[in-house]
Amino acid sequence: MSASPKHAPDRRRQWAWALYDWGNSAFATTVMAGFFPIFFNQYWATDLGAAGATFWLGAASSLSSLLIVLLAPLAGTVADRSALKKPFLAVFTVLGVLSTAALSTVAAGRWQPAIALFALGSVAFMGGTVFYDALLVSVAEPDRYDRVSSLGYGLGYLGGGLLFALNVAMALKPEAFGLADAAAATRLSFLMVAAWWGLFSLPLFAYVPEPREARRPLLPEIARGVGELLATYRELRAHRDVWIFLLAYWLYIDGVDTIIRMAVDYGLALGFESSALITALLMVQFIGFPAAIVFGRLGERLGTRGALFAGLGVYIGVTAYAVTMRTQAQFYVMAAVVGLVQGGVQALSRSYFARLIPPERSGQFFGFYNMLGKFAAVLGPLAVGSTRALTGDARLSILVLLLFFVGGIWLLSRVRAPVSSQPTAAMERR
Repeated sequence: MSASPKHAPDRRRQWAWALYDWGNSAFATTVMAGFFPIFFNQYWATDLGAAGATFWLGAASSLSSLLIVLLAPLAGTVADRSALKKPFLAVFTVLGVLSTAALSTVAAGRWQPAIALFALGSVAFMGGTVFYDALLVSVAEPDRYDRVSSLGYGLGYLGGGLLFALNVAMALKPEAFGLADAAAATRLSFLMVAAWWGLFSLPLFAYVPEPREARRPLLPEIARGVGELLATYRELRAHRDVWIFLLAYWLYIDGVDTIIRMAVDYGLALGFESSALITALLMVQFIGFPAAIVFGRLGERLGTRGALFAGLGVYIGVTAYAVTMRTQAQFYVMAAVVGLVQGGVQALSRSYFARLIPPERSGQFFGFYNMLGKFAAVLGPLAVGSTRALTGDARLSILVLLLFFVGGIWLLSRVRAPVSSQPTAAMERR
């Protein structure tokens, strides 16, 4: 009877932490992947033409990622030294909520403020993830990292998918929601994402702990943080397993993110209808919810690294299958299989990395982790695009992703697995 009160606060903190993923994932689905690229092209940037709109959209995305690449390690280091992970996360959350809400007020043809607000929202989304990830070590013990990390990704898929499904319905049938047209539905969707993100971030700020006694004045810590960061860059190779894992993660997550970003473009190249592709995207979101949770249990049974090997093996199969696709039904099958492993690979990568690093430096190390994550989907799309340009064959270009998954698996096999990532004793006795 005494165990229940002891563990209840931990469960509350874990759910509060995971609900942040439920909230901010709406930005990734409705804004980044769904409505903004279309609305920017057809509503805000009509005077630029298709090529101009694509250029500025790509420039904003690249600039946002570059800023996070440059700032994430330093911000993580300073947050560790000053115990300011939650305040930093609060700043990025407020920035994201306000910039997303402001998108709903931008008039037609005003592409400059639209792209600026999108860039700010993207920086807030990606920057906040550094501190959100780092707080994992504050809500779970190492033997629970897999399960809690998977809970976050699972709720992210479900929360982002539910709001995205509602927003898609609003855009397709605006009159059923009392809206004038699809443009009004899209503008309202931006407001809903902002409210969703803000509302579901509140439990984290209320219930997730961060030690206050370790806080130090911020400005002096920035100077010290720069020196410590430079030293860490030089010494990172001394952390053999962390270094090799980061290289492995960089390769295989590049393959994962390339499939996420290029799947719709690949489907269009094969002549599939856009409505079918949106349906497939929704399938990934809703399959990803239970699958990410199950993957957390799989990590406990097989060991975190063993489950990662299994997920990456599935991606190798998906890549080969994509080359043979001929019908939309086959595209749905591919989407379903990706949904089964996508969240699990992302979640277990985060929890495995958390085991490899010292908890008191989680912000700093997750800064590097997220920095490499923002570099992901750079080499992959370039390799796919270059292969297609050289061969003229969309199917053949997908095969290049096998190099990323096979290389990632090989490097991951070189990492010495921490004890807490092995199958639990209870699993081993079965």
